[in-house]
Amino acid sequence: MAACRRRTCRSARSWSAPRVWAERKGRRFRARGGVGLMATGGMAPNREGGVFPGAAGLFTAEDIANHRVVTGRVQDAGGRIAMQILHAGRYAYGPGCVAPSAIKSPISPFAPVALDAEGIEKQIADIVTAAVRAREAGYDGVEIMGSEGYFLNQFLVARTNQRDDDWGGSYANRMRLPVEVVARVRAAVGADFILIYRISLIDLVEGGSSWDEVVLLAKAIESAGASILNSGIGWHEARIPTIATSVPRAAFAHLTGKLRPEVGIPVIASNRINTPEVGEQVLAGGLADMVSMARPFLADADFVAKAAAGRADEIAPCIACNQACLDHTFGGKLTSCLVNPRACHETELEYVPAAVAKSVGIVGAG
Repeated sequence: MAACRRRTCRSARSWSAPRVWAERKGRRFRARGGVGLMATGGMAPNREGGVFPGAAGLFTAEDIANHRVVTGRVQDAGGRIAMQILHAGRYAYGPGCVAPSAIKSPISPFAPVALDAEGIEKQIADIVTAAVRAREAGYDGVEIMGSEGYFLNQFLVARTNQRDDDWGGSYANRMRLPVEVVARVRAAVGADFILIYRISLIDLVEGGSSWDEVVLLAKAIESAGASILNSGIGWHEARIPTIATSVPRAAFAHLTGKLRPEVGIPVIASNRINTPEVGEQVLAGGLADMVSMARPFLADADFVAKAAAGRADEIAPCIACNQACLDHTFGGKLTSCLVNPRACHETELEYVPAAVAKSVGIVGAG
């Protein structure tokens, strides 16, 4: 797999509380496995932006110390890590959620409060503060979540943004928030810090952004100071599957390839890229500058190292079942993997040779 390390990105995976994942070494194992750049699960910029009450974030000096455990271990193993800043907006599973307009999400029982202009400024300031703290915590960069139907994405489309002020109405006004966020984050963290923006290339919901709007936003985000654009596919409320087994591999990479010539910064392809061969095809075909994977690294933390060594046939494949990863995450359980039970349990499950060897017969495969 050509240039494996520098062209692979391990994308965001879960929203575990910081004290839990700070004490685990899983991300270090994935850095040792050859991943060039990884992103944490979404970290809330404030309490109202958390995916659920108690969601992880970077709120205090103590949090910074917790995060330094993770960044230090990853970098000691030769990896690079970015912190994803995720404001859930109306997707936040709690009574204090906020949004551009008071329009309830179909996947949450909680109705959001429509922000006034002062409230919007507070959200921007909190996102900027989270980025600054991420730098203090040793991260190599941040990824700003602007897709999947979360807060920034909600401002972009009229289905969730029915404002008639400077933050709504025309598309120029609706895209103002994400552009402003990127510009202010860049000004606060400086030029020598990775700033990834996860942009929704296709919303897969009625009234979603048009392709022309996606391109307009991408160019504005680039001008505002983003280093990299990462592909986001579909809102969480979309009825069209995007990561299930039934979805063809690299099914949405053509959209990344369509965006690539429109901007002058690297673009990352994502979704259902789960074998070295598929990743190579995406890169060799000029569809992306990097490929992003998450679940394949749960299935096999040594994915990249094995591919680079010509041992791709030894990789334990992600089967896109979503049962122990996403289902566990949304159920408040510890993320793991059906084909690799040791995933996220690396410090607890140590596989060592048996003291006494014996022959075992296995009948059936479950």
